[in-house]
Amino acid sequence: MRKLGYYLRFFATFSLLILVLYPLFTQAADPGVKKDELVGHWTFEKGVELKDLTGNFPDVKLMGAKISKGALDVDSGKWAITVGEYKGPDITDKTLVSWATMQDISVTKGSILCIDKISGDHFDSIVYAERQPNQWMPGSSHFRRTDDPKPGFKETKTGIEIMIAISYKEAKATEVKIYRNGEKIGGYEKGPTITWTADDAEVMWGKRHGNVGGGPGDLDCLIHESRIYGVVLTEKEIKSLKLGSLAVQASDKLSTKWALMKEK
Repeated sequence: MRKLGYYLRFFATFSLLILVLYPLFTQAADPGVKKDELVGHWTFEKGVELKDLTGNFPDVKLMGAKISKGALDVDSGKWAITVGEYKGPDITDKTLVSWATMQDISVTKGSILCIDKISGDHFDSIVYAERQPNQWMPGSSHFRRTDDPKPGFKETKTGIEIMIAISYKEAKATEVKIYRNGEKIGGYEKGPTITWTADDAEVMWGKRHGNVGGGPGDLDCLIHESRIYGVVLTEKEIKSLKLGSLAVQASDKLSTKWALMKEK
């Protein structure tokens, strides 16, 4: 009977522990969530500084920007762009994600990640302080998919690593949601959804949009990592994303191997 009582107490304690810890485990979602849905991924790390790790986009061309300690360093008049043919799947529903550290919050109207058509003026981008001082917004051609996020978020400090994500879902009017460090800071429905196809897509950093000849807007920041998912990530999935959580093993042909790394 004593042994039975011991086992019953042990079982009860173990069950209680599971009930207490389970929510913590479920909240800490896999930082590699939807990794198979990536259509563009840049870490700017040594050995793959200018490479799209999915292999879909051509190499990045530095237009005055530089690589500094595993980050893309953009500044006024210094930016970067992929040059060549995009070879991935069509991109309609999507989520743009970038981790960045602002070095000067007075430099405005540039982007920490922009997807642009080569054939015409059609873009979506993560833009800083174009319509509202010190606030992020979804930039788009002629503001077709742009509104001022509510409540939004006003940046007041430099030197802080942040993650901005914007999702776009095709509907009668595009469903747009914007997040800062995993927290939703705005959402609305506006404008037609655009599809980017093979050979007609490029990516830019620093400028709001444009081409190899340049474009409007500038930023002064370090961009640590950028991702383009070909699907709409949920708020929970975005909250689970971690900088540097997807490891890449490069070869001469840039073969990609996904694995979880230790969190920094």
